[in-house]
Amino acid sequence: MTVTTPAKILVVDDDDAIRLSLEDLLDRDGYQVRGVASGEQALVQIADERFDLVLLDLRMQGIGGIEVLTALREKALDVAVIVLTAHGSMDTAIDALKQGAHDYLLKPTNTVSLRESVRTALVKREREQRQRALLLQVQQSLTANLEEIRAAVVQSYRAPEPTMTMPTPENPQALMRGGLVVDLAQHIIDLDGHRLELTPTEFDMLAHLAQEAPNVVDSQALVRHVLGYECDRFEASEIVRHHIHRIRHKATACTGRSDLIRTVRGVGYALIG
Repeated sequence: MTVTTPAKILVVDDDDAIRLSLEDLLDRDGYQVRGVASGEQALVQIADERFDLVLLDLRMQGIGGIEVLTALREKALDVAVIVLTAHGSMDTAIDALKQGAHDYLLKPTNTVSLRESVRTALVKREREQRQRALLLQVQQSLTANLEEIRAAVVQSYRAPEPTMTMPTPENPQALMRGGLVVDLAQHIIDLDGHRLELTPTEFDMLAHLAQEAPNVVDSQALVRHVLGYECDRFEASEIVRHHIHRIRHKATACTGRSDLIRTVRGVGYALIG
């Protein structure tokens, strides 16, 4: 019988109450959890021990979260990162996403969003590890027909995806907008028959646009519905703009479509059916 080793998670936060609460929650979910109270301690732990995921506070005394994230990327460590941020550090959170962080969560952290973000980050990391291993195997066993070998190996290791629940009048948890099918119950979205791999924040934003289509939704309303708090128009525009860019990029990479979401300048965004 194969025994699966629990994922190892490092929680980095100088707020003792938040750090201990996160450690307890993740420990009860079956993960191996270690917590540290500073960026300096985080760098020591990262140097001495391998982690699958880091929950990283951005604003700390001394070495902050961005410096820790930069060190992780410079060392090319194979670890997923989810940043924790307060209202005052949204610009920094967006910078962290640009540097490769999987997602950011607003403090105090909602446990449902935390669990989903951790799960998707670990799934994405495992998938990327599998892909790298397969590419290495292909290179080592290179033959006359490289493309056939790569396709066969990738196909043999591809994990089965959840079955999409198609929308029906009796199933309000699923909806269809043109080529977009949103299954709210299973938290999955297909576009033109292809699965979109979205973070929880990206999923909620695209799902809300689908629910409101064809109406235009302004940025403040998106932040209010998806992230659960109020902010001014400029901050909301910056936050939403970055997520919309990532959704568009993933949709284009997956299906070639670049027209999924329409920008209405000065107003907001609308889903194109």
